[in-house]
Amino acid sequence: MTSHARTPKVSAPVTRIDRSADGTVQSLTRAMQLLELLAEDDEGFRLVDIAAHSGLSTTTVHRLLTTLEQRQFVQFDRESSLWYVGVRSFSVGAAFARRRRIATLALPAMRRLRDLTGETVNLGVPDGGEIVFVTQVESREMVRAMARPGFRASLHCTAMGQALLARSDDAEVAQFLRTYGLPKSTCNTIARASRLNDTLAEVRRVGYAIDDEHNMVGLRCIAAAIGDEYQQPVAAISLVGPTLRIKTTDFARLGEAVLDAAQEASLAFGGSGFHAKNHATC
Repeated sequence: MTSHARTPKVSAPVTRIDRSADGTVQSLTRAMQLLELLAEDDEGFRLVDIAAHSGLSTTTVHRLLTTLEQRQFVQFDRESSLWYVGVRSFSVGAAFARRRRIATLALPAMRRLRDLTGETVNLGVPDGGEIVFVTQVESREMVRAMARPGFRASLHCTAMGQALLARSDDAEVAQFLRTYGLPKSTCNTIARASRLNDTLAEVRRVGYAIDDEHNMVGLRCIAAAIGDEYQQPVAAISLVGPTLRIKTTDFARLGEAVLDAAQEASLAFGGSGFHAKNHATC
């Protein structure tokens, strides 16, 4: 079948690809710009049209597209000789969409938890060996914990990170230890693999994690993971406040409240959340 002889629609001008960059970065930049071009029109592009819009030779374009096709970021229809965005591009983009959506869906549960306990409530998502703070519902107390969106901390140092690590299997935890180690933030930070494993076992038992000045002196946090429909952790909710207000005797009561909020957020996200094996106190 002959290819469609048409001029592709492009809703915005496509910047011609810079040829002056370093070799490795240049190839990556070119590939990303080809993806951006393909995303402009869901009816597909011919190879010659892509080359014309990108300013690259057809040989270079074909080489880049073939590489992207192997990773399923683009798709080639051999009957029509048209190139399209592939399924892998959708899955990667959907991950970003989920990250943005979870913040919106979790807010009602976060606000209720703040109103119930009077303390600040955070939402965080995992990124490599760190937890990234996405949004926060502040306490109305004069003395309260605050963290700007985008703030990062190592997973093992925070209750949110521990709650997420607890949903990993032993091999994944071992890989985390090999890759990131256990750097200390305070004198209370978990610094031994055996202690981390014991901590995660306790988190799995009760359903929530406790940061008792592990990340910052003077603050205590209690967190639980938010799960998707496949029982995979996608985020975590934490309650945080000064040690003057959050006592060790409060852990069980506040832990149950945090667990309920995480469960509510999981259901709002379309998941089923995580359930502790039992609700014994820690």
